[in-house]
Amino acid sequence: MHIRPESQPSRIGRQWLDRRQFLSSAGSALGSVALTQLLGVDRLLAAGRPRIDPARPFAARASLHPARARNVVMIFCAGAVSQLETWDYKPALIQHDGKPLAGGPAVTFQGPAGNLTRPQYAFRQHGQTGKWVSDLVPHLAELTDDIAFIHSLTSKTNTHGPAENFLSTGSVLDGFPSIGSWISYALGTENQDLPAFVAIPDPRGVPQAGSNNWGPGFLPAVFQGTPMSEKDPVRHLTAPAGIQPAEDAAARTLLRRLNQDSRMRNPADGRLAARIASYELAGRMQLSVPELTRMDDEPEHVLRLYGADDTRNPLKAGFARNCILARRLIERGVRFVQLFNGAYASGGDLNWDGHNKLREQYDRHGAILDQPTAALIRDLGQRGLLADTLVVWCTEFGRMPMFQKDSQGRDHNPDGFTCWLTGAGVKKGVSVGVTDELGLKAVDRVLSLYDFNATILGLLGLDHEQLTFEHNGIQRRLTNVEGHLIHEVMA
Repeated sequence: MHIRPESQPSRIGRQWLDRRQFLSSAGSALGSVALTQLLGVDRLLAAGRPRIDPARPFAARASLHPARARNVVMIFCAGAVSQLETWDYKPALIQHDGKPLAGGPAVTFQGPAGNLTRPQYAFRQHGQTGKWVSDLVPHLAELTDDIAFIHSLTSKTNTHGPAENFLSTGSVLDGFPSIGSWISYALGTENQDLPAFVAIPDPRGVPQAGSNNWGPGFLPAVFQGTPMSEKDPVRHLTAPAGIQPAEDAAARTLLRRLNQDSRMRNPADGRLAARIASYELAGRMQLSVPELTRMDDEPEHVLRLYGADDTRNPLKAGFARNCILARRLIERGVRFVQLFNGAYASGGDLNWDGHNKLREQYDRHGAILDQPTAALIRDLGQRGLLADTLVVWCTEFGRMPMFQKDSQGRDHNPDGFTCWLTGAGVKKGVSVGVTDELGLKAVDRVLSLYDFNATILGLLGLDHEQLTFEHNGIQRRLTNVEGHLIHEVMA
């Protein structure tokens, strides 16, 4: 074997001793430094990954830019609420009621299209802005001067499950992080005794896409939402039957000592630290959650404001209690609360999927949604919480201006629908975007749900282009490679 003398440079060493090679490499390196600087100035580098201590994954973190909002309540109406029966007034539908849509689709999502059909509820003007809103939601109609409406949203799909995925995760496919997980990953939470992200299912059940709406996808599992409601608190928090409180407390103390010992012996094991942090949070939640969900201390006038005392409509009372729970979570510093109104596919009986008996079903659904939601916004306002809390009302897509053939309901429409924002950082009393005169398609300021989610992140001081996570070699983000801020709704 030939052994190179120590005094003889290696091949790479000889290359570096070559003057031309040295100058060429130095020039490339300086160019790379300059390019990195320029990309950084233009915010084109993936620089948004937050620094997270595995032992304290829920610790509050600063936003990239000054935040207009600190917390979010997202009210998600599952089943695709008809914009034509709620927020998007189309008097031309009254004029053309019963006529075929010239040049319209012969077949829509579920079958042949019928004739154009007038809104099933009267619309009236409200507030200083004179905003036209349906009689279906009279309590929410009183708040229109404080709301920013976006009437020209579009979705990528007209199927409920993928559309819920798209709204919640930015992808029609399963396996992507929900918006609440992205936000808790980026910002943590102000309350270390409760999760950063709580999902509150409707009293009637979970939505079509289920836990995808609050799942972490490829983000660390610690950032998934915790499902709980006033009726169904967090599971597995109480000690098993037969275990006395003193015994349970002693076991937790011993476990804490053992965990601390393991952490000291394995200081570089981030997964161990994160797992211990999750179990410690669960231990703290044993004390915090029962107090949170116990509503005996809510005054009668508050229960009455929300409709939580409505004995004639137990579903409304149940949703009202969920709205109170949402307010209590925000009071305690929880970062993101996802509040569902409506459940899974049921022919429209359990959610807003009004294919066959739209008027009959919306009479029920509107009564459940309207008063409790309006009360939540009012209550946040009178407690001073709305100054820091962004309230989002959304649904996965809209409805067609015609009824389905031989039916009393509207089919799916992803080409133009309404969502709205109010609270922290939101410009009051504005309407952005327009659908055509019949409400079939967005025609002015056409916007995507990517834009909608980018704006929610922006109001929290987060840049949707920089908040990324590397997965399978790709820097993933909530808005994929799309999305722009909707500046018209930002104060």
